[in-house]
Amino acid sequence: MNAIWNSLKEQGVDSGLLGAIREFKESHPVEEKLKKRIQTPMLPYYGKETFEMAAAALLQGENILLTGTKATGKNILAENLAYVFGRPSWNISFHVNMDSSALIGTDTFRNNEVQLRTGPVYDCAVGGGFGIFDEVNMAKNDAVSVLHATLDYRRILDVPGYEKIELNDATRFIGTMNYGYAGTRELNEALVSRFLVIEMPSPTEETLTRILTDLFPDFKPEGLKQICGVFLDLQKKADNNEISTKPLDLRGMIGGLKTVRAGLAPRLAIRMGIVNKSFDLFERELVEDIVMTRIPESWTPADVFDL
Repeated sequence: MNAIWNSLKEQGVDSGLLGAIREFKESHPVEEKLKKRIQTPMLPYYGKETFEMAAAALLQGENILLTGTKATGKNILAENLAYVFGRPSWNISFHVNMDSSALIGTDTFRNNEVQLRTGPVYDCAVGGGFGIFDEVNMAKNDAVSVLHATLDYRRILDVPGYEKIELNDATRFIGTMNYGYAGTRELNEALVSRFLVIEMPSPTEETLTRILTDLFPDFKPEGLKQICGVFLDLQKKADNNEISTKPLDLRGMIGGLKTVRAGLAPRLAIRMGIVNKSFDLFERELVEDIVMTRIPESWTPADVFDL
């Protein structure tokens, strides 16, 4: 058993559910050419109930939409689901210029004839993969409307000018969306109805501690406590609308901690990863104050890690 499966067992995820996932994986073999798309996640997802909801929905042939604020682990959960189900994955990042041809495919001239250059949704549909729609609420409605028949009970992909494709029995789609990002919009009701929606919980101190110790096994107890405290303090401020969610950046914090291991002073590292994500001067000062109460300026990398 590898780390991902061990983590699910340690969290007490229902054994019957895990058994059903294994059966699904064994009964849906992956083509050799697609096995390179089965990616091992960087770290396990911590959240028993959320994982169980998502896995149960996928086992029943449903698509899921993961919603919530920043740093709730939407992409980590999607990666973990694709991995434990043993599926090749396609990450499809939405943006305002995304159109249907970028999703399904477009005509191209090859071998002296016009052929379809397939897009990620087409490849996922045929290959029995998990398609991860990243920031789905940034897409234009006319782009995702072409997927309505793909995402509902019909499970077909009708390619204009080409044949109608029936989805592989193992194909599923996982959408993710953050609240309040620039460029986002209200999701089309018809699109939302084709997903089961899971509200992602905010990380707790326990969850943060497990994530950071997985990534940095040599964390010193006091350093770990204060780094987690910085993030939780920022999360509380953001929940109370005292600051924006810009500095609430777990990726930035992890990136900053990597520079500490390279020898950078912890205060400077957190400034790069967290504080400077705020471009409003007043907000930046508030965030800096939170960091100052947790991370002494005298701290060196040896105060954070066993180096």
